[in-house]
Order: sequence, then C-alpha cells, then structure tokens
Amino acid sequence: MFSSIKWRFIVVYFLLVFIAMAIVGAFIVNRLEAQQLENVTVSMKNNIEAISYTSSYFTSDNWLENQEQIQNTLNDWRLAQGETIYAIYDEDVPKIIATSSREDIYLIGKGALSNKFIDPKLVIDTFSGVISEAVLTDELDGKILKHIAYPIYSTSGKISGVLYMTSDLSTVESTLSYTRSVLTRATMIALSTTILLGFLIANSITEPIRDVTRKAFEMTQGNFNQYVSVKSNDEIGQLANMFNQLTLKLNETLNEMELEKNKLDTIFSYMAEGVIAIDKNGELIHANPIGKKLLSIENIEIDNGKNILDLSKLGLLGISYKDETTLNGEKLIEISGNVYKVKYAPYRNENQSIEGLIIVYQDITQEHNLDKMRKEFVANVSHELKTPITTIKSYTETLMIDDVDEAYKKKFLTVIDEECDRMSRLVSDLLQLSNIDYKKTKWNKEKLYINEIIEDIISKLKIMANEKNISMTFNSDKNYYTYADKDGLIQVFQNIIINSIKYTENNGYVKVNMTKEDPYVVVEIIDNGIGIPKEDIDRVFDRFYRVEKGRSRDLGGTGLGLSIAKEIIEAFDGKIQIESENLTGTIVKIKLPLLEEIIQESDNI
Repeated sequence: MFSSIKWRFIVVYFLLVFIAMAIVGAFIVNRLEAQQLENVTVSMKNNIEAISYTSSYFTSDNWLENQEQIQNTLNDWRLAQGETIYAIYDEDVPKIIATSSREDIYLIGKGALSNKFIDPKLVIDTFSGVISEAVLTDELDGKILKHIAYPIYSTSGKISGVLYMTSDLSTVESTLSYTRSVLTRATMIALSTTILLGFLIANSITEPIRDVTRKAFEMTQGNFNQYVSVKSNDEIGQLANMFNQLTLKLNETLNEMELEKNKLDTIFSYMAEGVIAIDKNGELIHANPIGKKLLSIENIEIDNGKNILDLSKLGLLGISYKDETTLNGEKLIEISGNVYKVKYAPYRNENQSIEGLIIVYQDITQEHNLDKMRKEFVANVSHELKTPITTIKSYTETLMIDDVDEAYKKKFLTVIDEECDRMSRLVSDLLQLSNIDYKKTKWNKEKLYINEIIEDIISKLKIMANEKNISMTFNSDKNYYTYADKDGLIQVFQNIIINSIKYTENNGYVKVNMTKEDPYVVVEIIDNGIGIPKEDIDRVFDRFYRVEKGRSRDLGGTGLGLSIAKEIIEAFDGKIQIESENLTGTIVKIKLPLLEEIIQESDNI
C-alpha cells in the first residue's frame, strides 16, 4: 500500500509539512528565547546605568563612606519582581555593602565571593573593567537566573565598585513553554490536515503548498508583499485566494497605519505648541520639533533608553504616579525668558494602566508681556494723574483757609492751572495713542514738501532755542517730498526738536540733516545734549518711560511723546530709531518713504 504513488506522496507531504513546521517552530522558539533574554539583559543594564547615573554616591572613590546613601538609593529604586541588585565594594576583598532585597539585608558586610547568590567569577572579571554576564541555575530551587556584573567608575576614572544584578527568568521560561505548546498543537493540527487533504488532492497540491510555505516564511521575516498563484478553484485555490486577500488586506492596513502615522507626524511637526511624551521612568519617548527645541535636544536620538528627563526641569514639580490627581492639570512656567502654559495628562495602555505623561507647552510670552504692559500702563497712568491731583488737592485745601494772603492765592492758583494743563496734555496724549491703537485716527495723507515743514518748525522754535543760546541749523542736499499727514508729521518733528532743545545744555547745538537713502528720505535730528544711557535705548519708545523721570516731568513731559512719534511714523510706513550715549548727545533718525517710491507702488497696484 505504501508503495503506491498516492501513499508515498502523503508520506512525503506529511514529512515535508512536519519538517517545515519543526524548522519554523524551532526558529520562532530560538528567536523568541534570544529576544526575551536580550530584553531582560537590556532592561537590567538600563536599570544599573540609571541607578548609577541617578546618585552621585556611586561615582565616589570610597563607597563605604556613602554606604547608607547607596543603600537608600537601592531601596528607593523600583525593580521588577524577581530582580535584585547588590553593591559590591573592595577589589581585594569584595564585600556586599548594600542590596535592594529586604530579605538579603543580612548579607551586608559579608564577602561577595562566598555568597550563594553571586558568581565569584563574574565579580572578579568585572573588577578588571569588563561587563560580565551569565545565565545560571540556582542549585537549591532550580530557578534559572540572569546574572550581570557591571563596573562603576568613579570621577577619577577608577573602578569604585560593582553593581551586581540578578533577574529571575521564570517568566521567560513560561513564555517559551507556552510557545512550544502552541507550536506543538499547531503542528499536530497541520499534520492532521495534511493527511486528510492528501487523500483528496494528489500531485497538484505539492507546488501550491510549497509556494504558500515560502511566502508565509517571508512574511515571518517582515516582507508582507507576498502573493501566491491561483491554479485551481478547489480548496487549494481558495486557500491561495484567501492568502492573497490576507496579504492585500494586510498591506492596506499597514499603508493606512503608515498614512495615519505620517499625518500625526505632520500635525505634530507643524504645531505651534511643543509636545513631548515620557514614560513612568521619565524617559523621553516622543517630542515634536518645537518640543525638541524647547528641551534643547534637536540632535538627540529619542527612545534609546538613555534620555531620562528631570520632571522639575519640565516644570512638573509635585507629580507623582502614585497619586493620579497630580497627573492632570496645567500651570505657567518660564523657560529661557519665555512664558509657557503647560498642560499635561497621563496616557494609558489597553488595560487602562498609566504608562506615562503627554505634556504640551504653549508659548504665551506675547500675551503675558501684553498683560504685563497693560498692567504697567494702568499703573503709570494712575501715577501720572495722582501727582497733579494730589498737588491740586493740597493747594485747594490751603485756599479754603480764609486768612491766606492774596499773593499766595495767586501763586497757588497758578500752580493749580499748570497742573490742570499737565493733566490735559496727558489725557490728550492718551486719547491720541488710543485712537492710533484702535485705528480710529483718520490721516489726511497728501504730498508734503519736507524741507518747508522743517524750516517752518525751526523758525518757530528759534525763540525757545535762543533762551538757552542753542544754535539750530538745517541742511539738505536737495528738496524732498513724501506722502503723509501734515499735522502728524509736524507733531513728530516738533516734538523731537523740542526734546533736543530741552535736554541740551546752554550754548549747545541742534542740527537737522536730510539725505536720501533709497527708498527713504532720512531726517536726522542731532544734538550734543545730555544723551541717553545705553541700557535705556531699547525702552525710550515705551509708554511713560523716562530716562530721568523727575527732570522729564519738571520739563513738562508726559512720557508719551516718543511713543506717539513712533506710532505716527510707522502709520506713514516709515521708521524711527535713536542712537545715543550718556552725556554725548543724541541722534534721532526718521525714515520716510520718498514720494516717487509711493507713487510707483500705487501705479503697480
């Protein structure tokens, strides 16, 4: 019977399938075993490295002096079940000075080489500077343990001690046993199916099965773009069709997953907020470009097991995975001078166990600064109004006394009038700034002859300058025109020239020069007055900012003149800047668009 082609085919096919399943099973088991051991080894090494990096006591030359701190570090470290760490010191007579196991506390101070839990060869080899590891079987209970001895170097470059770690491989053995059981059952099912199908199909089954086997093996290697030829409409043909549909569906699913991943990556990449994700150990597992820039880790490889982040540096003080109420919230922090709103929440696995935190950083520096400026503005306005009001109040109370001399009454009324004028100027400036801010100012722009405007202003201010014997000159290489509001431009030039006169000592000078600097006409107001300190240059255009507050107020200033000038010039598409040094004079540069340039742009539109 077994000499017939039919039975020989069945036997051969039976053996073929059996061998194929055995090879695949052995390969899977071996690969799984190697992977499991590798995972355990990597985890153990990561724990040892993390412990040694966490505490500076491990890098000291004498562990005995820091024995209590080292023991506390090992006690506080979270190890997986079945893992134990021993701190071994003294190369000549290795001793256990600390252990993570409460049950092994009695071993502290005893020799490491004679300990039943420690392989002396690994300890000796490690003190020579190598990382030693081995898989050993406990003679007492038959447990299989992974042993790793890791040298720890002090800051002087010498080996200060050894961290010896053991890990129970029972879980690995259980996984391998379960895998073998599943593979055995799968093999039995496959062989039974082979015998049954062998009676129904003959030689036509050989090639399709081999083809399917080859393609299936390729898929186990990660090459999922595998298709088999359909040569019949029977069960083998249906199997081939299902295999091809499975491949097609799998590729579609993988493509969809890749597409979704790319979408998320694109969204995260172009988000204005910084997004980072960390696990429960503080290891960085994801960060978008803004998040990387925020943490200054643009060139660091993520998810390599070495990027342990300090929660305090992330602005997450008070976070504890033991208390879920602390894992969700928001707060404001400052990083490198910028203000961020930090929102954080936990992410969970399929069992709803917390795996780590997602943290979002929103830069609100501009809003924060605007709010700060708004508060400062309100405070400054209140202060500026309080002084004249206080003065008026005190003088009116004095005037209410009947026996005040007439001469004093007139003097007091003069002061009250001056303070009222000062408040009026302040309110007027505030209203003008408000109208500019809210775009309520209507500028009557027209062609303006700048030379004529400046000459007229200088002529009007000659008397003021002569009172201090200040010379005023105006120089221009040609006639210049611009397109702006005449009243606004006069206000700016007049304000700046008056400031130059006010803050220039007697016998000084104020020069106004005008030149062309395409596409602008540049007006420079130069004086040799008291100047502005360098540290104040950046703030001279701030509202209510005064270099010498008392003197500026005495000279009638509100602290808003330069702010108004800047807003007006920018409304005319111009620029204004100040160059100055303390006690050496000031140069105010005003750039206005040439009329020819504006007309050309209007024609193009």
